[in-house]
Amino acid sequence: MKKILLSSLFLLGLANLNAQNIQYGIKGGLNFANVYGDNTENIDMVTAFNFGAMAEIPFSEKFSFQPELLFSGAGFSIDEDVTALNYINLPLMGKYYITNRLSLEAGPQIGFLVSAKHEDLDVKDAYNTVDFGLSAGLGYKLNNGLNFGVRYNYGLTDINNIEGLSSKNNIGALQLSIGYFFN
Repeated sequence: MKKILLSSLFLLGLANLNAQNIQYGIKGGLNFANVYGDNTENIDMVTAFNFGAMAEIPFSEKFSFQPELLFSGAGFSIDEDVTALNYINLPLMGKYYITNRLSLEAGPQIGFLVSAKHEDLDVKDAYNTVDFGLSAGLGYKLNNGLNFGVRYNYGLTDINNIEGLSSKNNIGALQLSIGYFFN
């Protein structure tokens, strides 16, 4: 009990210390999405979009934490028939600043399936509702609040809800975004 109390007080103190330095912002961009796994040889990449909100919480001059809440499109195409998977994603990115503007980012991501369509059919029941993954990338932040990101998201969980078929999200050989921090 003492450890939990002391840890909580430490985290509250750290949050209070940096509360004035927290930046809030918005971002949006493109996903180049695909899936990988069983029987995915003839599957092509689709282009989708992402948008949402973010915060950057500095711990030091070099390290910060950037949680995000994003609407993010994913999916795949077979012979020009597109399956669109839409998620609410929560990336929890640790950031290390190589320079005062350029950062390396990495962290886990959890996604919640909002919709799944194949052409005009609702196929949400064929997919699991939760998707876990890892993200890594680069960020570049200008002094005026404008920022740019390139990220790779690697799915860890099977997204199919179909017995005997396994596939995972591979949202982006490339995910590109542009954002703006308000303060």
